Amino acid sequence: MDAFDQYDELTDVVLHLTRIAANVTLSHFRKPELSVDDKGAGLGFDPVTLADRNAEAAMRDVLQTLRPNDGILGEEMGHREGTSGLTWVLDPIDGTRAYIAGAPTWGTLIAVNDGEQVRAGAVSQPYIGEIFLGDPTGAHLLHGDRVTAIQTRKSATLGEAILLTTFPEVGSAGEVAALGRVRYQVKLTLYGLDCYGYCLLAMGQVDLVIEAGLNAYDIQGPLAVIEAAGGLVTNWQGGPALNGGQIIAAGHPALHAAAMELLNAG
Repeated sequence: MDAFDQYDELTDVVLHLTRIAANVTLSHFRKPELSVDDKGAGLGFDPVTLADRNAEAAMRDVLQTLRPNDGILGEEMGHREGTSGLTWVLDPIDGTRAYIAGAPTWGTLIAVNDGEQVRAGAVSQPYIGEIFLGDPTGAHLLHGDRVTAIQTRKSATLGEAILLTTFPEVGSAGEVAALGRVRYQVKLTLYGLDCYGYCLLAMGQVDLVIEAGLNAYDIQGPLAVIEAAGGLVTNWQGGPALNGGQIIAAGHPALHAAAMELLNAG
């Protein structure tokens, strides 16, 4: 049986979208002629490439055919209202800086939500051939024909934890200070893995991911995977993370609570 043939309709569409996006992103990855624009408007380098735009367009075309009544929220092409109550949330290349540098830590993020919770989602890293999937059946790593169940690590205390975040300068001065309170208590802190850090958390390789300034399309795909793997994803106050903002993801509730207490200690 093909690894893509065992899931329900929404998950099938998630997986189909990962393949559609991969065809586009891989055709441009590590190519010297890659064109890069800056969306930062003078406020810092915020790159976007033709691969970002074309991959999102290709996924939207598929959804228009397969799920025409669903809404779509994408990083590059905005929000299209739907009538079904479901919305597809797309980030064609999360980690565009890594993408243009040739580092395989970027990924395509896909999720579908019903307005209150994510029903299914995935993080796809097509260069190394990994898809991390979260849906009602659990969390799985798909690699070629292999499908492996994954789960978060449940044993780590704060002092034993490995923490990931994309940037040391996570956001405002207050947010940097909050992250520092956690960073000084954990065993190891790593930077710069973009969405792949959330995948490592879902696999039980690391224990915490803390970030700020995220959008809905940055977090809903990873959220689906981590929660299906037994982890917890909220904002820094313990509220819903569906719309992004300040995000803390942890392998188990006790670790989440300990880190969140430090984040809010200031």
